[in-house]
Amino acid sequence: MGFKSDIEIAQEAQPQDIRDIAKKLGLTEDDIELYGKYKAKVDYNLLKKDNGGKKAKLILTTAINPTPAGEGKTTTTIGVADGLAKLGKNVLVALREPSLGPVFGVKGGAAGGGYAQVVPMEDINLHFTGDFHAIGAANNLLAAMLDNHIHQGNQLGIDARSITWRRCVDMNDRQLRNVVDGLGARADGVAREDGFDITVASEVMAAFCLASDIVDLKARLGRIIVGYNFQGEPVTAEQLKANGAMAALLKDALKPNLVQTLEGTPAFVHGGPFANIAHGCNSVIATRMAMHFADYVVTEGGFGADLGAEKFLDIKCRMADLKPDAVIIVATVRALKYNGGVPKDQLNNENLEALEAGLPNLLKHVENITQVYKLPAVVAINEFPTDTEAEVNLVREKCKELGVNVALSQVWAKGGEGGIELAEEIVRLTSQENDFQFCYEDDLSIAEKINAIATKIYGADGVDFTPQAQKELERLESLGFGKMPICMAKTQYSLTDDQTKLGRPTGFRITVRQLTVSAGAGFIVALTGAIMKMPGLPKVPAAERIDVDENGVISGLF
Repeated sequence: MGFKSDIEIAQEAQPQDIRDIAKKLGLTEDDIELYGKYKAKVDYNLLKKDNGGKKAKLILTTAINPTPAGEGKTTTTIGVADGLAKLGKNVLVALREPSLGPVFGVKGGAAGGGYAQVVPMEDINLHFTGDFHAIGAANNLLAAMLDNHIHQGNQLGIDARSITWRRCVDMNDRQLRNVVDGLGARADGVAREDGFDITVASEVMAAFCLASDIVDLKARLGRIIVGYNFQGEPVTAEQLKANGAMAALLKDALKPNLVQTLEGTPAFVHGGPFANIAHGCNSVIATRMAMHFADYVVTEGGFGADLGAEKFLDIKCRMADLKPDAVIIVATVRALKYNGGVPKDQLNNENLEALEAGLPNLLKHVENITQVYKLPAVVAINEFPTDTEAEVNLVREKCKELGVNVALSQVWAKGGEGGIELAEEIVRLTSQENDFQFCYEDDLSIAEKINAIATKIYGADGVDFTPQAQKELERLESLGFGKMPICMAKTQYSLTDDQTKLGRPTGFRITVRQLTVSAGAGFIVALTGAIMKMPGLPKVPAAERIDVDENGVISGLF
């Protein structure tokens, strides 16, 4: 018997009317804006309503460094929420919105998998409620106003060679990484080098996801630095008088999107900053709103724990004053064997030696969560049919040595039923007090903060700054940005800045080649390795498999 595809499972489901899902949260039809029968936006002003002093437990799902073997972080996040619902808990899941770029590129969709999905799966993966288009429009409005300002006489004395603001489009399109625009006649603008980022890498997205309300968003947009004047001073969106109109474009996008899991658990899917360039978590508003209405909130951070969890804890929790109650670290036996040196086509064979060699990657992430951040954790083994009992037992033994339990997650095949073991461990962990702390304190210098992340989280011996990065560091400190948290732009595939180094490398240093400020988001971006803000499509894009028939039924998303 062949397995059904994710989209087949999603299309066979009978979702509940979104008004009934809203009722589970105590919301009336007046509190929501309907986008058809199965999607709604929820007014963020409901955060001001009394919730009876409810104090939700916040659970973060993270993972080992991603591999081609797949880990299933979103699937686990959704499945454990359904598992908690099966235990009778009042639970909400909070996820990021998928970007069209990866959907048509490699991923083919990002709404969970198997019997642990959020629906309507096709809508969530394709346009959804138009939030990303609004964010792209706000980004490009600022770009248009910036170039128009220069064309109309350049009153602010902007140096066109020092413009840092780029246009964006929500598509993987390498052709647009570097462009020359403003060509033609005098009326066609000022010719200059320019480029496009993918929308999820735009600072507008990061500011949007960290804003607490529309007033805060407008202020954050105003602080965005678009470039520098001839005196070397930063020029902001507020000086271009652009932030009010940008916020107006984002007024409705800022309202969290309410959908449901296949089992009818309420889910907020809202925002989606790049996990390399930005902080890789859903919006603060959606997380806060979920915690306002539920007793348990399960959310996720992008990529492995060295990126997603580090940024969730050091950036998002710091800015939004959130304190997590437990962390789920997702791994698969297959991915651990890949970390142990097994080629992708041989991962289905039992190989305890390779598993033992790959396990240190998982154990480093476990140590970071429990020893650096002082948070209780559980390892979720996302089960594959090829896993053997001996392999699973080896993972259990090694994690037990660190005082962390392992729960077998069977949510892909069984939905919430397959997440009950994990849900029970979450209930146990979240009932304990924890001594959550950040990896670094606010008052350290930029270099000291970067060093703390590199040595404590990655296991590096230290950090080297290129001459250019050193110059930028001094400039950012002198401009007064030294107290901001750090957002590391690093490969997701390795604990190092070299994506080929798997497992748990030692004896390495991190090289920072560029430092930029995202003044609107409120963090410093430290670029390492070859991180790109505009991905390209692979040789065979997922888009080649995506289609729609005469009845409007979409196929090929997975």
